[in-house]
Amino acid sequence: MVNLSKYLRCYQEYKAKLRNNGVKWLNTDDTFNSFLRIVNNNHNSLHSWYKAANGLLRENERLFLKYTLVTGLRKGEAVNSFNLIIELSQQNRLSEYYNSDTEILEHFKYADLFLRATKKVYISIVNKDLVSAIERSSNVSYSANRKRLTRNNQKLRFKELRSYYATYLRQHGILAEYIDLLQGRIPKSVFARHYLKVEDVKELANKVNALTASMENSLLS
Repeated sequence: MVNLSKYLRCYQEYKAKLRNNGVKWLNTDDTFNSFLRIVNNNHNSLHSWYKAANGLLRENERLFLKYTLVTGLRKGEAVNSFNLIIELSQQNRLSEYYNSDTEILEHFKYADLFLRATKKVYISIVNKDLVSAIERSSNVSYSANRKRLTRNNQKLRFKELRSYYATYLRQHGILAEYIDLLQGRIPKSVFARHYLKVEDVKELANKVNALTASMENSLLS
C-alpha cells in the first residue's frame, strides 16, 4: 500500500489518513531493515552527486557540504553548529564551544540545540583550518541548499554523508564505539556504558582528522 500510494503520488495524504484514524505502522523486523541498508550500498553514486553539488552551491554552501561530510552530523545539527561557530566567533566567544587544544567542538554545552529528546550529539572532531574557514564564512540554511539543488534536478543526499562518514572511519580503523560517540549514540552494551574510555583524546582527534582530511578527496576523485 505504501509503494502504491507513492506511485499514485498520494503518499502524504495516505499517511495523514492513517494518522487521523489512529492506525500506526508496526515495524516487526528492524534487523532485516538494517540488513537491507547494509547491503544496498549506494555510496558509489554518492561520488557523482557530491561533485555535482559542489558545482551548484555557493561558496559558503560548499563549505557547509564539506562540514556535514567530515563531521557526520545530521543536517539540522550541521546547520546549527556551522552558524554557531560564526556567531560565537563574531562575539569573540568561540573558545566556549571549540577547544582548539583538542580540536573538538563541544556540542553538549549547548543542550537546547544539540541534546534533543531522541537525537543527540555531544562532540565533533574538526581541524582548526576548517573551523577558521567557517569563521570567515556566512550563515547557511538547509532550505537554501535544498532549493538550489532541487532546482537543478539534484536529489537531497545530505543524510547519506553521515553514513559515508561512519563507514569511512570504520574501514580505516576507528573503533565502532568511538564512531557512535562522535555521532551522538551511546550503545546500550555494558562495555560501552560502564567500561569504554577514550584513553588519549588528542590521539583520537589526530587519527580522525587525518582521515577526514582525505575524506572529501575520496568523493571528488
